[in-house]
Amino acid sequence: MWDRVAKCESGGNWKINTGNGYYGGLQFASGTWRSFGGGKFASTANRASKAEQIIIAEKVLKGQGAGAWGGCGRKAGLRR
Repeated sequence: MWDRVAKCESGGNWKINTGNGYYGGLQFASGTWRSFGGGKFASTANRASKAEQIIIAEKVLKGQGAGAWGGCGRKAGLRR
């Protein structure tokens, strides 16, 4: 499931930083990354491992729902 979201969000590049303010395979905003505990892994999501990004993504999904990833979340079949 998360690989499908990442493919849509970042072309599947879990280390991406394009300078647009969103980081990693799942394109976390810095504030979202920090507020859901990502700072314990890395300062920004692109510096964290795929597994660490998924841990935080599960928390975001529980807290904000699939809408946090917009069309990519729906396209990938995220629910909650």
